Amino acid sequence: MPLRFVIVAGPPSSGKTSAMLHSIKHLKKDGIRVAACKIDCLETVDDRRYARLDVPVAVGLSDYLCPDHFYAVNLEEVWDWAKGQQAGVVILETAGLCHRCAPAVQGCLTICAIDNLVGLETPRKIGPMLNTADIVAITKGDMVSQAEKEVFRDAVETVNPAARVIHVNGLTGQGTLTLKRAILATRPIEKISGKALRYSMPAATCSYCAGETIVGASFQMGNIKKIEFGEPEAC
Repeated sequence: MPLRFVIVAGPPSSGKTSAMLHSIKHLKKDGIRVAACKIDCLETVDDRRYARLDVPVAVGLSDYLCPDHFYAVNLEEVWDWAKGQQAGVVILETAGLCHRCAPAVQGCLTICAIDNLVGLETPRKIGPMLNTADIVAITKGDMVSQAEKEVFRDAVETVNPAARVIHVNGLTGQGTLTLKRAILATRPIEKISGKALRYSMPAATCSYCAGETIVGASFQMGNIKKIEFGEPEAC
């Protein structure tokens, strides 16, 4: 049975989970069976919030591994688990991503949540996480003026002009009915195996990846990049 695979990412505390909880409520009203998986670094309590909606929930903690690579190597497993739950939609929420990485996968709906309070430079700083997303959900609009909302939206659209921008309120659920419709408008896929990431992961093979903890060049091996400071300026 085909499955709609929805990937949700964004900076910490941007309102990802709250937006998805309201969206799931709308999906359940339409009789859609939803499964939710949360990927995080060390700890999460968001699974409890999903569980209160009476949907199957799974948690993956990357622990000592890079969360971005942990996410990528578990996509098939999340797919298989969701199929086993007989879900029509699976929401994969991933947190702890570095700003160089992007979780977007070809054929899967990708939502980037970002809030109005993070600053005008943040859309540019988070790079591929935002500029490869299909939908950008801008949250916490109730905490800024209308002018500030418009300026921030312009900054988002400058980074990703192709994305659909939806203003979402995680407290009231405003905007999440639109998110639900966008999810259902997404074409289900037969499998995730063989799908391509829309943006490559950064290289992560150095001595610190392997468990090294001592600082110093003599303890560093593998893929290492150093800062180029240039010539010192004359006094």
